[in-house]
Amino acid sequence: MIRILHTADWHLGQTFFGYDRAGEHEVFLNWLAGEIREREIDALIIAGDVFDVSNPSAASQSLYYHFIYRVTAENPTLQIVIVAGNHDSAARLEAPLPLLQAMRTEVRGVVRKSDDGEIDYDHLTVELKNRDGEVELLCMAVPFLRQGDYPTVPTEGNPYAEGVRELYTQLLQRLWKRRKENQSILAIGHLQAIGSEIAEKDYSERTVIGGLECVSPDAFSEQIAYTALGHIHKAQRVSGRENVRYAGSPIPMSFAEKHYHHGVVEVTFDGGCAVDIMRVECPRLIPLMSVPNGEPASPEIVLEILKELPVTEGAEPYLEVKVLLDEPEPMLRQEVEEALADKNYRLARIVSTYRNETGNAEKENENWKRGLQEMSPLQIAQSAFEKIYQVEMPEELTDLFQEAYLAATRKEEEEE
Repeated sequence: MIRILHTADWHLGQTFFGYDRAGEHEVFLNWLAGEIREREIDALIIAGDVFDVSNPSAASQSLYYHFIYRVTAENPTLQIVIVAGNHDSAARLEAPLPLLQAMRTEVRGVVRKSDDGEIDYDHLTVELKNRDGEVELLCMAVPFLRQGDYPTVPTEGNPYAEGVRELYTQLLQRLWKRRKENQSILAIGHLQAIGSEIAEKDYSERTVIGGLECVSPDAFSEQIAYTALGHIHKAQRVSGRENVRYAGSPIPMSFAEKHYHHGVVEVTFDGGCAVDIMRVECPRLIPLMSVPNGEPASPEIVLEILKELPVTEGAEPYLEVKVLLDEPEPMLRQEVEEALADKNYRLARIVSTYRNETGNAEKENENWKRGLQEMSPLQIAQSAFEKIYQVEMPEELTDLFQEAYLAATRKEEEEE
């Protein structure tokens, strides 16, 4: 028997409308370390998007490496498998692999190929052992796949979806041949599966996903005991399949996710099957609130609601304010801040909607603008680059963009 915890989409280093979330991530990682110990977990699976950006800060990397060192030291038999997501730098995540392997941690970010272009499927295979030291789980550790990572398949359909399917098919065939009795097969992926659900109005997530192609859950054969997916922030089964799941993000990444149930998935394998699959919810340190809770209201109504909000104790909630306007109100933000004075709320954003907005196209355009407001300038640039070129923005371009952005920010501050 072997137990795993499936988690994904940590997005370490994310800032939420300018607020640092390191404290929230630290609470989650401390909780996760406790769950691993108490549940006697044999393997931790992290299905991509460990970091929020491909060039994470030193503080974010420190949090990540300290966690790996801590949990492997506290649990002498624990194994960790990590795959890169679309937010991660595949090469950077995999670079310290020789050191991490000393802590029983395997990272797969890059799809390696031979000189003649053949995929190194052995590199995408990880063996996981039970507490008796026997290999009980054969793991298909597949990172986020970009153009060129997957086999080319002649098709009149979607070349990306068919290529991804072919890679999983080829890898599964190899594992099935070497599989022994009572061994289970686990697949890991960071992708958008057909039938997966994201929040209807989560335009920031739709923008990040951008032009990525959807993959049919049929790519994951019934021979696979469990498929651990990342990329979609809402925890869910895919197309009703109990053993094909998104773990979801550990904390909400936008206000559209404020009602999500965040956590991890515990899976127990025995006799070649996933015999028990269970959701485990994690604690939320800082709640998210919207005023009004439903549709936007006039400034008079909104300000009255804000004045009646109780003074919070403990963690200060993130707050979005949704206002319906006839025309721009230059003093609106000041009035909102005055209404919230001494109430201990973190004012994240004020969303202004105008009564003269008509037509679905205009509304959709406005919603996309709001989604972009939830992304950092670097995330917008990376998303646009990937959507156009179908590859990750090179590290040198990322560094140049950050330098230009910081220089422009400093110039604005000096002019003020």
